[in-house]
Formats: sequence, structure tokens, C-alpha cells
Amino acid sequence: MLNPLLTPRAVRPDDLDIICSQRLRMFEEDGRDAEVLVRMNASFREWLRPRLADGRYFGFLIEDQGEPVAGIGLFLLDWPPHFLHPTETNRGYICNVFVEGRHRGRGISKAMMELAEEEFARRGVHYLVLHASKLGRPVYDKLGWDATSEMAKAI
Repeated sequence: MLNPLLTPRAVRPDDLDIICSQRLRMFEEDGRDAEVLVRMNASFREWLRPRLADGRYFGFLIEDQGEPVAGIGLFLLDWPPHFLHPTETNRGYICNVFVEGRHRGRGISKAMMELAEEEFARRGVHYLVLHASKLGRPVYDKLGWDATSEMAKAI
């Protein structure tokens, strides 16, 4: 349960700057290369703009008396039926989970994850994935998320 002064709301197209800023800070805190992050943030902004406008990117911001202090991004991955979800053709993807430092330790991440699960369930999506940062991994572990065997290669 969130503090009554903290209010969740759905993200809107005019939240572009807030979402980009939170994502950049999330990766900075994870120790990522600053030069790469500048390029990534510019590309992310252009990727995000149309998806916010048409609703393909959705999610929530948590506000403290009107000031955004946390956010979570959501979108659908077109995915073939799989033994983990044998009849579903989408996976819910969670990204950009960020809480301002002074607001951490108050259950905001947990509340945002619950909002995400409720939103995906409302959309009929029941298999969710995310990539955890070092800071986020303990939160997801406590919420019952499982580590997977995913591998990656840049070419």
C-alpha cells in the first residue's frame, strides 16, 4: 500500500522527458558507460515518442504531491506460444523501473510491480519478463520472479 501522498497515474505522451530522464539515471546508477548512455538516450527518445503517442508503450508514474518520483514502463512482445505460456502469443515486458533515491525503501517498487501485473492481467497477458539491474534484482527476488537462462550476443 502506497503512502496516501503518493499517487500512481498512467504515463502520457507528454511524459517523454520524465521517462527518458528516469531511464538515463537508472542506467547511470547501474554503472553504465556515460558516452554510450548519451547515444542510447537519444535513440530511446525517438523510439519512445511514437509508442507513447499510440499506446504501445504504457506504464505508470508515481507522484508525490504532483512531482514524479518513480516510474515503470510496459509493452507487449509478440512471442510465439511457448511451453511457459502455451496459448499466449504475447509476453509482457517491464522496463525502466526507477525510484528516486530519497523515496527508496518505502515499497514503491513493489507497488509499481503490482500495478504492472494488474495491467498486464487486464490485457490478458500472464507471462512477464524483465531484465534486472544489480539494484533491482533483490526486489524482484522478493516478489517471486525467477532468473532465466537467457543469453545474448551483439553482432
